[in-house]
Amino acid sequence: MSTNAMSAKMLACALLLASLPGQAAERPEVIALNQRLVALQSDPQLAEFAAYEKLQAQQAVAVLAKARGKQRDGALYLADRRVEIAETAARAEAARREADRLDRTRSELLVEASRRDAARARQEAERLRVQAQIQAEETERLRLAAEAETLARQDAEDMLSSVAGQQTAKLSAARQKEARLARQEAELMSGAKLPASRFEDRGEVFTLAASAFNAGQAKLSSAGSASVSALAAYLQANPKAKARIEGFGDKQTPGQRRADAVRDALLAAGIPKARIQSTGKGEGSKSRAVDVVIAQ
Repeated sequence: MSTNAMSAKMLACALLLASLPGQAAERPEVIALNQRLVALQSDPQLAEFAAYEKLQAQQAVAVLAKARGKQRDGALYLADRRVEIAETAARAEAARREADRLDRTRSELLVEASRRDAARARQEAERLRVQAQIQAEETERLRLAAEAETLARQDAEDMLSSVAGQQTAKLSAARQKEARLARQEAELMSGAKLPASRFEDRGEVFTLAASAFNAGQAKLSSAGSASVSALAAYLQANPKAKARIEGFGDKQTPGQRRADAVRDALLAAGIPKARIQSTGKGEGSKSRAVDVVIAQ
């Protein structure tokens, strides 16, 4: 709040006090309640909150200032409660705003840390890929040089095959680490958990159960929508990856319609159409309604 705005509100409170009858202004309870309202309005951390409660409190104090006889006790109780409510409401709103700010800051820090980890994992995967390619080229060169001597060639191939296997294992581990970090980033960004997955030769396979769809329909349930939202964030974190959606049907819903429902949800989340393919498969089960295969 600016200094001018604060001064104006303080002046308004002062005018409220000045407008009371002389006899009312001398009442200590009226003066004390008005002083609490002035202090609340002049607090830079609380001034912008609980405007309605402050107005109710000011009105209650004004009624107290005019109260006479038996009405005074009830008016005093009401005015004191209204002022207390205004103070409590202002502090509560200020605390909620600070809590929201801290939550946003924490989420931003977690997402940024996850992105940095994913970037490092991608760099490591690329380094190992280049290293494996160089190793493969060196293997071929040595194999051709050793053709003149069968035993020497066999020894060289055995040694290099072992080295290449180690490099392949490291590369596979690095890619799985990259996928794991991308999964964490996707779950942080979407606020939902990714479905369970497994790695196959064709890529990483995520499986949606029948509970991901409304009963007897191809429409995604709330849980299914959350899972697909997390899958969309996962694809966005892997811009080179493509998704093949395989739907499995039941007596009421064809598998193609289930696959198309997941495809449409990914498109709506911003995944380019060129990166998505949907197809129907055979009959599914409660634990398997759709497979989403993600591959580079």
